[in-house]
Amino acid sequence: MDAAKFLGRAIEAGQGTAEADLVLKNGHFLDLVTGELVASDIAVVGERIVGTFSTDYRGAREIDAGGRIVVPGFVDTHFHVESSLMPPQEFERCVLPRGVTTGICDPHEMANVLGTAAFDWFLANAETMAMDLRVQLSSCVPATDHLETSGARIGAEDLKPFMDHAKVIGLAEFMNFPGVLMRDPGVMAKLALFHGRHVDGHAPLLRGAALNGYIAAGIRTEHEATGPDEAMEKLRKGMTVLIREGSVSKDLHALAPILTERTSPFLAFCTDDRNPLDIHEEGHFDFIIRTAIRLGAPPLAAYRAASWSAARAFGLMDRGLVAPGQRADLVLLDDLEDCRVSGVVAGGRMVEDALFAGRAAVAPIGRRSVKARRVGPEDFRAKGSGPSTPVIGVVPGKIITLRHDMQLPYDNGERRIDLDQDAVKVAVVERHGVNGNIGVGFVHGFGMKRGAIASSVGHDSHNITVVGADEADMAVAVNALGAMEGGFVVAEGGKVLASIALPVAGLMSLQPYEEITATLVTLRHAAKSLGVVLPEPFLQVAFLPLPVIPHLKITDKGLVDVDRFELVEA
Repeated sequence: MDAAKFLGRAIEAGQGTAEADLVLKNGHFLDLVTGELVASDIAVVGERIVGTFSTDYRGAREIDAGGRIVVPGFVDTHFHVESSLMPPQEFERCVLPRGVTTGICDPHEMANVLGTAAFDWFLANAETMAMDLRVQLSSCVPATDHLETSGARIGAEDLKPFMDHAKVIGLAEFMNFPGVLMRDPGVMAKLALFHGRHVDGHAPLLRGAALNGYIAAGIRTEHEATGPDEAMEKLRKGMTVLIREGSVSKDLHALAPILTERTSPFLAFCTDDRNPLDIHEEGHFDFIIRTAIRLGAPPLAAYRAASWSAARAFGLMDRGLVAPGQRADLVLLDDLEDCRVSGVVAGGRMVEDALFAGRAAVAPIGRRSVKARRVGPEDFRAKGSGPSTPVIGVVPGKIITLRHDMQLPYDNGERRIDLDQDAVKVAVVERHGVNGNIGVGFVHGFGMKRGAIASSVGHDSHNITVVGADEADMAVAVNALGAMEGGFVVAEGGKVLASIALPVAGLMSLQPYEEITATLVTLRHAAKSLGVVLPEPFLQVAFLPLPVIPHLKITDKGLVDVDRFELVEA
């Protein structure tokens, strides 16, 4: 339908003088301006709402809302589809029925493996989807230039061809905040290219004058604020703070007290990294909203942050209200405070099985991308000049890690595992076929007593990360990942106990999300059988090699002091 014809139909249907395409009847909608529940029909033509505040609309299709409450579709403002372990179309099938009608993703994980081919693939997927999937172009590939080995490198010139794609908003999380503050030439080229457009932030614990400099670079949002004082400083300095509740990084409990009706226009929600088990067992955005309300946030503030505020922070001015002229993204709720979703309209279409069945298929890419060399137990020797060594301290529910200096068993120039101190080995094996590096160190907080767990998901360069209480089992786990094109593995006693294959760039499965979830349950039980005490051990493993999040991390090049942004002697 051409624009003039659509507009004519929209104007007529909005006035009630012509039939709409779709009408939701006998419901109430949440007015995000006043907080009132309004008894009204909602009339839709094409992708657009054309009428509210009336109960007299007629439609070619009429749906009885049966007294349910209608709210605007949810906007996930920052996430990595890859962390769901599903390709974009399967991710849509999982979360769109839960009310996420707009997703703003960063294909940073796949881009670190495959380069700009990841952008092409994500944009091709986005064009087939009912969810409005928007793409932020990954700003830091690799996340650091000198601390790790990545599978790809993306500079400013590589980003330029994608800037004007209709599904591209701007530049994704600028996690190299030291590079911004030090005015690194490569960093400055990217910021200059996107000057005046949206640039996402990523600056954990950055405060004071340094924060001013970072924001002055044109960076508008922040999802790494983990405490109320930090978040309020960033809000008051003009950033939109994205309250994150993922599977490892869980900031909602800490930040919920600042979510009020007064501050909600400057706050939004994001999931960042949320795995299928949590989606299955707890929910997705529905979980975030109900939890925020249970923690004391007014419903108006929670639903505003989930839609209207989020849309405006990213320049999406056509959505976020149940109002004429807005995109017809609507969520039907059985209960407002519990956010119980029982129906979804996406772009004017009811979300039903047929909606997913009608999508054009997009072939997977990134097969056979795990090129790690075979390893043996001897590759995980921890050589050192004495028993004292820095040990990574895992903080459950956080991607920030601590530094512990421990005295470990030591002989013949080699430090040993100490189960009494909960100090087991961690290693990162380069998997892109570049140099065969292996970085070895120790980690505290897993509670592991035997065996090993390994993952080809390792933010952000996605080398293989393995944590183990036994070097032979570490080798079994790593070699298994090479054979299965990536994934997660639990090994004990020289054999694989459980695994899931992630052959799409070593990051995503080709199975339906129901099957992925069932396999992850088996993996979690297998990990716990080794003594692991962390609720989500594989996601915790995946963040150990992220050298832009304080304080101590490990890459294929060795231990990294993130505060100093340099490799340290183990």
